[in-house]
Amino acid sequence: MSESDIRPCVTAADGRRTFVYFPAAVLVYVVDDSGKVLLLSDRASGKWEVVSGALEADETVLEGVQREAREELGPAVRLRPLGPVHVASIHYDAKIRDMIDIGYLFAYEGGEIVPGDDAAGFAFRWWTLDELAADDVPVVVPHGQKWLFARAVDLHRLWRGTDHPLQPTPTPQIDLL
Repeated sequence: MSESDIRPCVTAADGRRTFVYFPAAVLVYVVDDSGKVLLLSDRASGKWEVVSGALEADETVLEGVQREAREELGPAVRLRPLGPVHVASIHYDAKIRDMIDIGYLFAYEGGEIVPGDDAAGFAFRWWTLDELAADDVPVVVPHGQKWLFARAVDLHRLWRGTDHPLQPTPTPQIDLL
């Protein structure tokens, strides 16, 4: 077995279960009240993407998507977390063959969008589902999955009026014994 075939693992405290570690990326779907989806572009490439980035070691999923949204959309943007859109495992590259992609939905509640952090200088635009469905709109994140935009808009319509917490804080620990 080569080094590239070995995946890092961790064993539960009781020694009965072993779990594989996977790198995780978060994708942030931002939808406004009219059902438009916010995308960013680095201008030079002309390609569009949702806010995205790596989940850091000390974060919950919700903390990671909130951090990425703040970093890439600016501190003045007000977003309400609604819940997951889609979770998938993907092949990232030759070294990271398996990665977990976690798409998370936010309702846009106002505030000026000023792309920052690694999105500084990016263009941004609100897109309708019909516009995004066009073959000439180059979307790189999520790659080859434009159907996720319709899912995000549908979930936004479903969840936007709810007032209950969508993720408990702090995240509960699970004791399987």
